[in-house]
Amino acid sequence: MEISDQDLIQRCLSGRQDAFAALITRYQKLVFRVVTQMAGNTGEVDDLSQEVFLRVYRSLGTYRSEYRFATWLIKIATHVCFDSFRRRRPVALEPEDAAQVSDPRPGPDVALAESGDLDDLRRAVQELPEEYRAPLVLFHQQGLSYRELIEVLNEPESIIKNRLYRARRMLREKLIPQKEAMPT
Repeated sequence: MEISDQDLIQRCLSGRQDAFAALITRYQKLVFRVVTQMAGNTGEVDDLSQEVFLRVYRSLGTYRSEYRFATWLIKIATHVCFDSFRRRRPVALEPEDAAQVSDPRPGPDVALAESGDLDDLRRAVQELPEEYRAPLVLFHQQGLSYRELIEVLNEPESIIKNRLYRARRMLREKLIPQKEAMPT
């Protein structure tokens, strides 16, 4: 018989490290998937996943059992990713320095020629601003309900629905080429 999350949490709080190891084993794939989808396939996914579990361990005493543990865990994972995004924000360049910077990524024509539709979708999702990417990933890829999104993102339902709508619209604009105006 599998031990419930609540029992494992109580054991963790009483000092049993094997119970926390069991929680890690149970949820490591979920955390890895959320972090990968939020942060992309960067080299930081392992570090960010580890940071999630460190924060979970430190905050386990604040977990409220009326919420699903997985939802609480996803909320922490999302915040760890947001913190990482904030740390990575580029520093503004002086105008004279900006002219010397070149983009090492291939142009859109090369990228489209070398990748399939799924790669294009993943890339487009990664390029969305974080406030639009988070609800999109959590709703469509992680299957969270609106109620769970409200809890995880700490935003009202109207904002979440609006951001989902806008994220879908931005993806559509990036992925579906606009039809050229037909001559009359």
